[in-house]
Parts: sequence; C-alpha cells; structure tokens
Amino acid sequence: MWIFMDSSALPSLPHLLIVDDHSEIRDLLKRFLSQHNYRVSVAADGNEMEQCLRDNSIDLIVLDLMLPGKDGLTLCRELRVHSNIPVIMLTAMGEEVDKIIGLEMGADDYLPKPFNPRELLARVKAVIRRFNAIPEGKSVRQSKVDSVEEAQDKESYVYRFNRWCFDIGQRELTDNDGIAVSLTSAEFTLLKVFVEHPRKVLSREQLLDLAKGRETDVYDRSIDTIISRLRKKLEIDHKKPELIKTIWGGGYQLVCEVTHD
Repeated sequence: MWIFMDSSALPSLPHLLIVDDHSEIRDLLKRFLSQHNYRVSVAADGNEMEQCLRDNSIDLIVLDLMLPGKDGLTLCRELRVHSNIPVIMLTAMGEEVDKIIGLEMGADDYLPKPFNPRELLARVKAVIRRFNAIPEGKSVRQSKVDSVEEAQDKESYVYRFNRWCFDIGQRELTDNDGIAVSLTSAEFTLLKVFVEHPRKVLSREQLLDLAKGRETDVYDRSIDTIISRLRKKLEIDHKKPELIKTIWGGGYQLVCEVTHD
C-alpha cells in the first residue's frame, strides 16, 4: 500500500530520492546532488522506496530500471496510480523499446547508464521546472483534467495547411489528391501541436509540455528526430524545409497558414 507524507509544508530545498541497488551509484549521486542544493534520500529497492515515500515529501525520484524484487517499471506503474511525483528512469539496457516502455509506464525522462552526473543534474532541473510550471492553485491531476476537457473540443477538427488535410478525429493526414500518409503516434502528436499553434515559435521544452510528456512517446531527446521524420513526409524537399522551420536559439515554427473545419 502506497502512503505519502503530507507535503503542505515543503522544505526550501527540493528533495530527491535515488533508487538504485548499487551502493556506489547511490553514494556518488547523493554526494554530487547534495553539493548542488538538493536534499537527497536513497533506497536500494522497492520496499525502501515505499518506506522513504511514507517518511518524506519527495519532489523527484531517480529510479533504476533493474532492481531486486520489483523492477523499476513495476514500481513506476504502481506509483502512477497514486502519485504524480516526477520520475527519471535509469537504464543500463539502452534499447529503444525499454526507453519507450519506461515512458509509457509514467516516467518523465530517461537516462542510459553509464552517464555523467552533470547530465543527470541537468535533467533533474528540467523535469522539476516543467513539473512546477503547472498553474498555481491547481493540482497536477486537475490540470490534466482541464487539459483533456479543453482538448475534447478540438478532437473533431480537420486542419488544412499548405497542401495537407489533417483530420484529428480520424488521425489521418492526406494531401490534395487524397493520398494518405501514415503517421506514427509520436508524429501525430507533434503535428497536432504545430497545427494548434501555427506561426508560433516553440522551444523543445514547450513542444514536450504541449505534447503532454508522459502521456505520449514524445520525450525531449526524441523531438529533433520526430521533426526530421515529419519533414520527410510534409516537405517537398526535406533538406530545405519550408513548412516547419528551425528558429536558431528559439526552437521550431510551423510557418504556414492553418485553417480548420
């Protein structure tokens, strides 16, 4: 049974929980992250993780995939039933399928072993920053509910841009000749973000937030790859994109006019 400490009076320093069965990694990360103004607790397995969550208000969990007893995927899935505490998954496998499964289970980001502690620090900062960007006065769950309700009004839209027709309800992209172009789930999600925000420059972080992070297989290290795949499908010459432009220092922009039915 998952029990969480009341977080009505959080300490000033963010409190991290490192869950890894290798004592050397736990000790290294605890020392390093403590030096960068974080409170850090550690756990060797799922039982210690659950106990720590009972005793402390945790702001983010760094969770190893391979653990004795319940593995990281199982723990992340169980955690998501009761809590939206951000999770960064550590994996030694490095297989794309494991990264995707981890994100589908509810992880907010992943990091393959071996890794530089400074990269983990950067990811911790980014995930906490995104998590704290939820509007003040709303819970994470309520913000998600509001987002879903707002999105439902757009689920039947048919967007038209350049030579393309993008039917959200049917999840179908066709050209002017009615020829359908297949889209992966991640490509569909990111294209939907672009057509809902035409002519707006969107940073990678904004794209990730608008794609609703853990609810899709769009994650920060995949955005450039997904955009590259979209360009190959949308552009006349994907090497000289005219629809999705790269704005140096800013992000990406769908530059054409978009209408919807």
